Amino acid sequence: MNKTIYLIRHGQTLGNIEKRYIGITDEPLTESAKFELRQLLYPRVDMVFCSPMKRAIDTARIIYPKQTPIVINDIRETDFGEFEGKNYQDLEDDPKYEAWLETAGHGAFPGGESPVVVTIRAMSGFNRILALSSEDSNIAIVTHGGIIMSILQELFGGDYYNYHVENGKGYSFEISSDGVCSGLCNRLYDR
Repeated sequence: MNKTIYLIRHGQTLGNIEKRYIGITDEPLTESAKFELRQLLYPRVDMVFCSPMKRAIDTARIIYPKQTPIVINDIRETDFGEFEGKNYQDLEDDPKYEAWLETAGHGAFPGGESPVVVTIRAMSGFNRILALSSEDSNIAIVTHGGIIMSILQELFGGDYYNYHVENGKGYSFEISSDGVCSGLCNRLYDR
C-alpha cells in the first residue's frame, strides 16, 4: 500500500519578496500570496500537516479550507541565527557571512542551526507524519523551502539545492509502507 505525499511550500511573505533569511520569524502571508494561493488547483488529500509557523498554517487553511491542519513542530523552518531577517545586501560585508558562504551553504548558521541538524529534525517530523497517517492516503505537508529540500535530499539523494521550490508550489511522490520512495516529480499546482 502506498501513500502519496505532497510537499508544499507556504505562500509568499514580505521577507521572501525581499530575499531575507526568514526562519524563526513568524511572518504572515502577503495579501497577494493569499489571492494567488486561492487561484491554484491543489490535489485532493486525506490529511493535512503543517509547520507551526503562521505562514504555513495560513497556507494550509487557504488551500485546504475544509480540513484542519495537524501541526508538526519538527517541520518548522531553519533557525538562521545571526542572519535571521537579513538579506545578502545586509550581510555582504559581514565576515561571518563570508565564512558561511565558503562552506557552500553546508555550514551551521552562526548562532543558528546546521543543515545536518535541520535534516535530522525534518526527518523526525516526516516520520511522525507517516506514523500518524493511514495507509493508502494522500497527504499534504505544508512547510518551508529548507525543510522540503532537506526531506527530498534525504529520501532521494542528489544536491540539496536541486530541490528548491517556489512559494505555493511543491513536489509529490509515493512512499510504500516499508519506506521505499518512488515517482519523484515536480508539481506546479497550477491549472
